[in-house]
Amino acid sequence: MRPYRSVLFLPGHRPSWVGKALAAGADALVLDLEDSVPAGEKEAARATVAESIGRIRETHADVGVFVRVNPLDTKLTGGDLEAVVVPGLTGVFAPKIERATDVLRYDALLDHFETRNGVSGLEYIVPVETVGAIHNCREVATASARVGAMIGPTAEHADIARAVGYEWTPEGTETLYHRSRILLACREAGIHALTGLWEDLADLDGLREFARGGRQLGFRGMIAIHPSHVPVINDVFSPSAADVEFYSGLVEAYEKAAAEGTGALRYRGVHIDRAHYDKAVDWLARAEAIASNEKSGD
Repeated sequence: MRPYRSVLFLPGHRPSWVGKALAAGADALVLDLEDSVPAGEKEAARATVAESIGRIRETHADVGVFVRVNPLDTKLTGGDLEAVVVPGLTGVFAPKIERATDVLRYDALLDHFETRNGVSGLEYIVPVETVGAIHNCREVATASARVGAMIGPTAEHADIARAVGYEWTPEGTETLYHRSRILLACREAGIHALTGLWEDLADLDGLREFARGGRQLGFRGMIAIHPSHVPVINDVFSPSAADVEFYSGLVEAYEKAAAEGTGALRYRGVHIDRAHYDKAVDWLARAEAIASNEKSGD
């Protein structure tokens, strides 16, 4: 999966919100058919979402476009996918997954509707929303090649808060254990690690600090629920020019030393060796991918 910094939610039955979401500069959008859509509007929302996907693609070829479908146990998932698996869709935001077999159930549905509707290569963003999903996050992350990202959740009022029973704080210590566990599962599976969610719409300074903490922990992007949050999240999860310069210099210095037969050296007051070099190469590859995404979205 591409290294999405910001993944912005919007209700699928509100097509007029799409323009504002795109203008915010989110790397990816999630058109929601689940919690934000009233029960009586879900069927009509399917067609609205399919139309929105087409409209987005007319002007924004490189924005990720995902749909959060209704969970498998609602028996609405198949109807959702039948309607929204259309050309231009990037993937499915797959709720309430608890085990690997749930992923395979989604796979069976997607295999069918991709073939039927002329679509290919769809991926999953998997939110961890239950205690069972926390325990099984490693097997979920590795269950299918379609799993492209997993979310280490932090929300104050969402399903995960009720399931775990924590009391939310801005520091996030109450979610540190399960976020760390999910992050390690993402690393092992080689998938994109996302964190969530800052619910205070007006507190952008708090958002920045919270996003920075997620980045420091190892997450590489964040879920957003309001367009005003997107620029802050993009900034936090974008490599700075100073960091790019530092790691580029480190790679150059190590490669020069290695060519001269030296495996360890001093670089800007820091002892470096092959491990530092390998980290710098990986870091620069991620920075290049992010820069490429920004350029293609211009």
